[in-house]
Amino acid sequence: MGLNFDSRVFEKKALNLAGTQEHVVRGGRDLFKLLPKAFEGIRQIGVIGWGSQGPAQAQNLRDSLGGTSIRVKVGLRPGSKSVEAAEAAGFTEGNGTLGEMYSVIAESDLVLLLIADAALADSFKDIFPRLKPGATLGLSHGFLLGYMKTVGARFPENVNVIAVCPKGMGPSVRRLYEQGREVNGAGINASFAVEQDVNGKATDYALGWSIALGAPSTFQTTLEKEYLSDIFGERGILLGAVHGIVESLFRRYLDRGMSEEDAFLHSCESITGPISKGISRSGILGIYGGLDEAGRAEFRRAYCAAYHPAADILLEIYEDVANGNELRSVVAAVRRHSRYPMGKIDGARTWRVGERVRAGRVESQIPLNPFTAGVYCATMMAQVDLLAEKGHSWSEIANESVIEAVDSLNPYMHFRGVSYMIDNCSTTARLGARKWAPRFDYNLTQQAYVAVDNGERLDEGLFDRFLTHSVHPVLEVCAALRPSVDISVVG
Repeated sequence: MGLNFDSRVFEKKALNLAGTQEHVVRGGRDLFKLLPKAFEGIRQIGVIGWGSQGPAQAQNLRDSLGGTSIRVKVGLRPGSKSVEAAEAAGFTEGNGTLGEMYSVIAESDLVLLLIADAALADSFKDIFPRLKPGATLGLSHGFLLGYMKTVGARFPENVNVIAVCPKGMGPSVRRLYEQGREVNGAGINASFAVEQDVNGKATDYALGWSIALGAPSTFQTTLEKEYLSDIFGERGILLGAVHGIVESLFRRYLDRGMSEEDAFLHSCESITGPISKGISRSGILGIYGGLDEAGRAEFRRAYCAAYHPAADILLEIYEDVANGNELRSVVAAVRRHSRYPMGKIDGARTWRVGERVRAGRVESQIPLNPFTAGVYCATMMAQVDLLAEKGHSWSEIANESVIEAVDSLNPYMHFRGVSYMIDNCSTTARLGARKWAPRFDYNLTQQAYVAVDNGERLDEGLFDRFLTHSVHPVLEVCAALRPSVDISVVG
């Protein structure tokens, strides 16, 4: 991508990722003392919204900036149902840290817009005129930029526009930050972008924001690449694809004579448990390398059969995000919710069985099913390949396709269930998973599994490329940048 940045405050570290040089800023609580310098000229940070990211970011920023003159203030709509939750977290009108949304926007030097994507699409024309000249607009998702492109809108020219995008949902951002009270470096990695820099301080503002959130590593991207990879990724291996993979494999194993409990163990539990843990610690290639001879043969068949059916859907998703169709569909869907609210997806047979299995789970007895691993890894690698083809940086590819899945989202799925995870993430992600999961299920069932069962000739060249793929050494480098502790999801 040719990205590079300079900071007056934080040291950057060069990384060689698949023959390209990128830079990362390492975080840690020992850097909090540098935050006043990074936030030079900022007296108030306004955190707008209390959805997935709002609570975590407001509390992390407040805690990291404790003892400084910088105030963190939450802005909510009048009558918001979130007022009680914000007050319970210590943000109140009485202590000057809670106020009406537009008032907080107008008085803040750094405005973090963390309200839902569709709400941003409907309200950005009211928000922009209220920003102070020279203020900094912060986003944790590039959805707004993508939507504005579809309607020909632009950011105000007299403000900085930056992004810090944690590679995990808000509760993870908060939970790992709190774990970091005991172990320096706990947190969720993040990417940052500078879309506009009107005062020469935007980069340090973004890096300071990321470090204050507790990010152990902060990578550079652009706002456009971020929304392309993020919206695409959550419809792919992060949420939509894993849901479709589990549904398809659960039925397959039932049809082949397994009990309900065993079918769930060999599909969902295998993915969110030993497969995810193995990828986190040893990379994707390490899953294959850890199998016996028969398991490797099974993995290889599943991988070669699943790759193209998964890649077919992934290409369609990426193109729909890039041309704006997917963004417009999110806004339109939210507008329909007044008539047909979004329902839950946890009542189907698969997920009811999952509740029983989790209740009696013995971690050491969860199998690493080689066929399941082949399907999952093929889908993950198809996503990696597509992002590389579209020019995304290797750090972004690794985070959006692998690290966020196995180190942030899948542990929550393992604890509470895939359906729970999807029902409790952002509206944009929930809509995307519901829309695309059935497509993965259908393609894998109708094409991949049929090819295996019929003994059709498979594209063996796919596996040769897998064994020598550039992502493997990239993940080795990125493994050194993992949080210093694994996320705790119990309790």
